Amino acid sequence: MSRFTRHPLTPIVLLLLINMAAGVLTFKDYGLSWDEPLFYNYADSIRIAYTPQAFSPGFDFYSVFGKSPEDHKIYGPAYLLMARPFEQMLTAAPGIDMASAWHLINFLTFQIGLLIFYFLARRWLAPWPAAAATAFMAWQPVFWGHAFINPKDIPFMVLFMLSLLLGLGLVDRLTGEEKKPWGYLLVSALVLGLASATRVIGPLAGALIFVYFLFKKGWRSLPLFILYGSIAVIIMYIFWPYLWADPLNRLVEVFKHMSNNPTELAVLFEGQIFRANDMPRSYLLQMFARTLTDPTWFLFVFGCFVAIWRVRNRNLEWRGLLVVFSLFTFMLAYLLYNKPSVYDGFRHFFFITPPIFLMIGFGFEWLFEKLNPLLWSVIILLLVLPGLIGIVHLHPYEYAYYNFMSGGESGAFRSFETEYWLTCYKEAVEWARVNDPNSTLHIQREFPLAQYYGQGMNLKNLEQETEADVQSGDLLLFHTRGDLDIRSIYRKMPVIHTIGRDGAEFCLIKQK
Repeated sequence: MSRFTRHPLTPIVLLLLINMAAGVLTFKDYGLSWDEPLFYNYADSIRIAYTPQAFSPGFDFYSVFGKSPEDHKIYGPAYLLMARPFEQMLTAAPGIDMASAWHLINFLTFQIGLLIFYFLARRWLAPWPAAAATAFMAWQPVFWGHAFINPKDIPFMVLFMLSLLLGLGLVDRLTGEEKKPWGYLLVSALVLGLASATRVIGPLAGALIFVYFLFKKGWRSLPLFILYGSIAVIIMYIFWPYLWADPLNRLVEVFKHMSNNPTELAVLFEGQIFRANDMPRSYLLQMFARTLTDPTWFLFVFGCFVAIWRVRNRNLEWRGLLVVFSLFTFMLAYLLYNKPSVYDGFRHFFFITPPIFLMIGFGFEWLFEKLNPLLWSVIILLLVLPGLIGIVHLHPYEYAYYNFMSGGESGAFRSFETEYWLTCYKEAVEWARVNDPNSTLHIQREFPLAQYYGQGMNLKNLEQETEADVQSGDLLLFHTRGDLDIRSIYRKMPVIHTIGRDGAEFCLIKQK
């Protein structure tokens, strides 16, 4: 048993087995999120770009970007291209629909990301503290929920982390005494290119790796590092069809758009409605403080002190750590200074969060060195317990989590967005099917979400109707995002069923 516990892979294997068992048992519980139907349509359409049909005379190339080309063209489809074959295999199995198949694949992608984070942490930490930091990250309710329903931000975070891990290893090999690692260079460049072909900020990983290269001063290997970057650019070009017609100008166009997303989406913040492009500067800071579990930032500060102490005592490789840590500090400083459009919490910036949990790992290691294994295990369990409780209590709406200091979901309700991606439509439509299958169900917004789960039901899009179209006895499905339910002309209509958690209401079914 002691040999088993001492093996460096034991703790991460145990964590992943626990996670995957939970994920396989629950992946069908999650409803489609607001962004998913059109994004998966993009996955179905983009493959045509790689067929002779796309280059035939008269073919409308914009059709390869799906039903929302102006939005999807700015998102590289690398993850969708890699994941769709697995989705097709899962949907061929009995009892797994398209949404559930994607949710399982997204979740398994997150598990790969946890393994990558563990190996990244192992550059500085012992196996059990590194695994504890990984578990603390994995069992954040906001990450656990998004792991199923978010095919944009979670996969990008995974690819970005892998780019950092492989890039740091590449520089170590290029500046070492061993033979030049041609195979490792190709794989590292491939991953960086795929990250860049998932979101345009992917090359930031390459920039961080270059800073590490400058720290290492391996000038004789500069041509090989340039080759690494060049191959990554070629991979990005191959996996992002929108760039094919005019690579440089379109890349600049996408970068300008993504660096200051011009959306004017309505966002509820501190009890007021703001536009996403005019949010208070404190928005991201508050979302970081309120939607990660209560111990997070205390542990982060403690871990930073431990890391600084170890650097001062010269028993820590600080160059790579500084590069990784700067991802969080630099990007947060940029976001606070530049104030781009922000909404949906910090999901767009998941990729900058791994350094938070890496620094927490230094605190876990200090405790690991000072305490006996049993006491250390009990303390770690207590620290991850708030996240585990949140996951169980909120299922399948874990991403709507607010911590105890924020008053939980009930304290956040009507002050901040909670279940902002409308995944409760699944449960709401299924309730209507069971309890009043013959009634007409009018959908307040995002009609395709309800349509997916309401096949065979009489559904109508309330956005295209007048008051006269709603008949006595009809049901109406409302969502509380942006307080739209209480800003509606139907706000006084009686509620006959509520879907929510801990006093926070997500979906409301009303009846005329």
